[in-house]
Amino acid sequence: MPESKRPDGPSVEAFEAARRAYDCGKTRGYFDKPILTVIDYSLPSTERRLWVIDVDSGETLFHELVAHGRGSGDNFAVLFSNIEGSKQSSLGLFRTGETYEGKHGYSMRLSGLEAGVNDRAADRAIVVHGADYATPEFAQQNGRLGRSWGCPALAPGVHQRVIDTIKGGTALFAYYPDDTWLDRSQFLDGQCGLR
Repeated sequence: MPESKRPDGPSVEAFEAARRAYDCGKTRGYFDKPILTVIDYSLPSTERRLWVIDVDSGETLFHELVAHGRGSGDNFAVLFSNIEGSKQSSLGLFRTGETYEGKHGYSMRLSGLEAGVNDRAADRAIVVHGADYATPEFAQQNGRLGRSWGCPALAPGVHQRVIDTIKGGTALFAYYPDDTWLDRSQFLDGQCGLR
């Protein structure tokens, strides 16, 4: 196994950034439960690149496929945006919200916590939902998952269980090795306690 991977989780780089962002967000009072969802967009959509982690125990509760926005790329997500109509995924730290029944069935709202990076998530209707294009079968037939309009979409067989675990005030962190964002993120810049 490559050294850059944790045995049951994301790359060391993705996990360390997610944990730092979570700790900062927790210090600021954003999160109600010790659950951290990590999406590592440096991986292809054909790999399971979403983890739900119990922060207290370190246990991985879910490890799933997740789709990205059609404007972000094909099998790999390489472009990210906070702009309405871009159909791109957003990076950074989010707070999970309430659930609802929408056009994609059982879904969960997200609030972006990073100004200029993902804080328009609610306006863009970026939510977690199930999609038949986010399944292993779709990936096998097409060489990639299908793509959303920017939402982190999960397989229908698991999306409700994941949503019910992470809903209502937990952390979701979407990672990509973008140096500009990593250097400027208010949750990663080392100044969390000074704001």
